[in-house]
This record gives sequence, C-alpha cells and structure tokens, in this order.
Amino acid sequence: MQPFRVYHLLILFSLAASVARAQNTNPFVWSRTIKGDIVDFRVDNLGNLYLINSTNQLKKLGPQGDSLAVYNDVTSYGIIYSIDVTNPLKILVYYRESSTIIELDRFLNLINTIDLRSLNIFQAKAVGLAYNNNIWVYDDLEARLKQISDDGSLVDQTGDVRQLVDMVPDPSIIADQSGLVYLYDSTDGAFVFDHYGAFKKRISISSWQDFNVIDKIVLGRNNHYFFRYQLSDPEVEQQPIPATYLPALKIIITSGSIYVLKKTGLEIYSRT
Repeated sequence: MQPFRVYHLLILFSLAASVARAQNTNPFVWSRTIKGDIVDFRVDNLGNLYLINSTNQLKKLGPQGDSLAVYNDVTSYGIIYSIDVTNPLKILVYYRESSTIIELDRFLNLINTIDLRSLNIFQAKAVGLAYNNNIWVYDDLEARLKQISDDGSLVDQTGDVRQLVDMVPDPSIIADQSGLVYLYDSTDGAFVFDHYGAFKKRISISSWQDFNVIDKIVLGRNNHYFFRYQLSDPEVEQQPIPATYLPALKIIITSGSIYVLKKTGLEIYSRT
C-alpha cells in the first residue's frame, strides 16, 4: 500500500486520544458505506479501492465509488491469498495454494503469470512488491527471502533465515519500505532485512492485525487498540480504537480517509 506521510500517523494517534476524551473532536466523519459481499479490500495511493468478494471476484472502484474494472477469472488458481497494490500499474495477486502470482494492469487485465513451482519454490508463504518493481517471495522450504523478476528469474536471495534469526519464521506479509524489507509473523513478530538481504533486527510484536509499514514506522492493531512502533524507539505506543470503528474486520488508514470493513459493509470516514 502506498504510504501516507508520517505526520498523518500523528493524526491517527491524536485522533484516538481525542475520541476517548470527546467524540465530537474526531476529525474523521462518516462519508459513505459500500454495501455488498466484501470479504477483503485494499486501497492504493490514488484512493482506488480493490474489493474481494466471497466468490473470489476482484473489483476495482474509483475514489468516489464508481466501478472501474473487474477481474473475473476466479477459478483458475484457487482462492486469493493476498493483493499488493503498492504500484497501481502493477497489481500483484497471490494464490498460495497453487503457488501462483498474477500481475494485473490498472484495468485489471492480466499482464503476467508466474508459477513459482517452475522456480522450484513450492511453499511460498508470502509475496510482496519490491522497491525496484521486482517481487519478494519467502520460500518456506529453503527459509530464504528471494527476489524474482517478472520473467521468473532469481535476482537475489538471503541466506537461510533460520540460521540468521535462530528460529523458524512463518511470515504472512512482506512489506518493502524505506530501504528495509519486513517479514511479519503474527506469532514471532517482524523480521527486518535490508535490500541486500542482510538481517537487521527482530521486532517482538505479535498478534497484530492489519500490519503495515509507513517509512520506518510499523503500524497494526488488535480488537481494541491501534499500535505504533518506531525503529528508533523500543517502546510500542497504543491508543484506543474509536468505538465507531468497532467491531472491524479490517482497518486501513490513508492521509484523508479511514476505511473500516464490517460485516455490514465497508465504511469510509473522511477528514472534515
């Protein structure tokens, strides 16, 4: 997801604190709700929404909610495991059960398919877009973070991560931000590497939902609190999630909006 500027992170935490003091100080107000069958979603840096429904259909909406495109090939590769919309011109859709990555253009037209099994990667736990528009893949069998190009060739890889961190990571998310690559394991925390594959540190954070990295600030939440961790500070900050947003299946925050997925639909709150 394209990052919003760091000062907007401060808005998030001041927001949560201010809501705890007085609901009418909340600078975000309800804008609209998108009803329908939505089980997951993403937001790109242009404000476009990517909605996944229970039949595995991927739909793209514009910032005002207008329908822009639909990807309907829902049966070829299995269930969508993850989507990376960091680059709106190159959308990564990963099907973990078939070890397949597809790349879509901004109209959700198929532009490339990568069968990771053809690269002898049979258990890719997570994938994500790299800083140079290549693709990061965590190969669970070899315990290596690998970078591959669009043609499937291996560009670079780390050593055996198990030897580097003295444990067996089980990451579900790869995030490439500000010269660092994060592997997030909800049990053992985040493992941080540089772009050359050198291990930097392990962040002991666990059971976070909606893990995201903005510059060098790590964000997440649980059912009650927003969390914020800065690499230069060992302490994790937390603020209560405003009651308006609960219960939430997923929360994404951008510079101008907060997107809250609930069972009743996707609620969008905009800055006043």
